[in-house]
Amino acid sequence: MSKAMGFRELGGPEVLRLEEVAEPRPGPGEVRIRTKAAGVQAFDVAVLAGLIPVPEPGAFTVPGNEFAGVVDEVGEGAEGFAAGDEVLGFGRLGAYQELVVAGADQVVAKPPEMPWEVAGAFTAAAQTAEIAIERINVGPGDTVLVHGAAGSVGAMAVQLSRSRGAKVLGVARPAWHEQVRALGAIPLAYSEDFVERVAPHGVTAAIDGVGGAALEYTLDLIEDRSRILTLVEHDRAGELGILLTVNDRSAARLARLAGRYAKGELTHRIMATFPLAEAAEAMRTYQAGNIHGKIVLTMD
Repeated sequence: MSKAMGFRELGGPEVLRLEEVAEPRPGPGEVRIRTKAAGVQAFDVAVLAGLIPVPEPGAFTVPGNEFAGVVDEVGEGAEGFAAGDEVLGFGRLGAYQELVVAGADQVVAKPPEMPWEVAGAFTAAAQTAEIAIERINVGPGDTVLVHGAAGSVGAMAVQLSRSRGAKVLGVARPAWHEQVRALGAIPLAYSEDFVERVAPHGVTAAIDGVGGAALEYTLDLIEDRSRILTLVEHDRAGELGILLTVNDRSAARLARLAGRYAKGELTHRIMATFPLAEAAEAMRTYQAGNIHGKIVLTMD
């Protein structure tokens, strides 16, 4: 038996329960990982609330779609991995537990330079940010506006945009401006004259991780709406003609991004860590806002 944090009824963090479950076994093309860390994110909150369908409603469901740990069993045909390999990876559900089964095409080797808590919470932010800047075609000469620049996806978007030769304006609370500046962005805060202050910079593209007024400001600043991507305003994207992110995650992409972290080209800030048994409190911390890094569950 192993421990898993999951839920049966829909709701908020209060529905999470730590239970003993049968140890999963890897099938063909799969590996089993003894988890060291897992990230907490908006997708997990949406799963609990019933906004994301789960395979068996009412059955014990384990949230979490990014993790890191040590391979302890390899299924038939799962090439490239052996017991003892340190990996990080992704799935759709199931990361909030001691043992995770994933496809061999969903995990990559963990660089020695990457701490466990970073590895467990790296996958979603890094891949989401890269996919976003690819979709809005960030390149040299661009000035990119990143809303939520102190958050995990926003901070990664700042770094990846800068590495493509773009100038970046990072919007965040004043308390996190030094953090945003250290990533290579010009820090900004919201104000009544936000559009007037930002317009002279000549913004050409934007990533919206906040929604609401932030998106309205962006629409006033950028005429070409195919260069605006929102991570949150899903219902309005179509009518506004702006872009949404897509699920283009892959092991190849993750391996490349992890390699860049190992070389010191990317950083990834951890805001707080919680043991698995305190997953509900971790999720409440996430929901409280004021996020300036990743929240991570640890299994040890």
